[in-house]
Amino acid sequence: MQKTILITGASKGFGRVWTEAFLEQGYQVAASARNVERLNDLKDKFGHAIFPIQLDVTNRTQSFEVVKDVKDHFGSIDVLINNAGLTMFGAIEEFSEEEAKAQFETNFFGLLNVTQAVLPIMREQKNGHIIQVSSILGLVTLPVLGLYNATKFAVEGLSETLASEVAGFGINISIVEPNGYETDIWAGTSAKKQIEAYNPVKKAFQESASPDSYGKIEATKEAMLNLVESSKPPLRLLLGKVGLPFVKQVYEQRMAGWTDWKEVSETAHGK
Repeated sequence: MQKTILITGASKGFGRVWTEAFLEQGYQVAASARNVERLNDLKDKFGHAIFPIQLDVTNRTQSFEVVKDVKDHFGSIDVLINNAGLTMFGAIEEFSEEEAKAQFETNFFGLLNVTQAVLPIMREQKNGHIIQVSSILGLVTLPVLGLYNATKFAVEGLSETLASEVAGFGINISIVEPNGYETDIWAGTSAKKQIEAYNPVKKAFQESASPDSYGKIEATKEAMLNLVESSKPPLRLLLGKVGLPFVKQVYEQRMAGWTDWKEVSETAHGK
């Protein structure tokens, strides 16, 4: 059966690569972006199979209107991929309230807006697949990306809870967790306030990546096609070869720490 996919942030990075891959596979794709002119070449190539639509996911009213327009245009929304996001570099002390809110408005509340808009359609259909693009940094953290880490941890908690709430409606939830990839998200801006004391931390972060730390976004196409086509998709899917060893190491350290403090923890339970 031909599926209809709605993907946000479709004009560049992962979104652009995945949109083209879905179209080549014969899917109908509603490709949303702030600047839909960047999708003109795909419209010329794939015609009616692509429905480019302008969307700022931080605009809740527009998010609901766009979802309705996609449903009216294609008749259904089988898969939602919440891909839109942004990052900003800086130590946590350096961020202004406005800068912190901007990251949450896109990475968390934007994702929430589109998810909530799609859910009634998928409940009525009694099927659907919502794919939330998180990050390995929704499971583990790196310095100078503290606010980005926080938004992705929030996405993880929201999505895992959602999976338990909507399974009975035939709706699957998947959380995609890429490690670092060569995308322009890493060309993001930095906190306006710069505190010199954090320069050594920033330098260590910049020097920590090895030449093969960052994956190639083109290599993710097959994984995403497999995910979309799966009848039993996983709740979580790591992308790249760096993620699993990193997560395993950190989680083993967490378990060791919790175990070391087990007696204190149990005493805190009371009788």
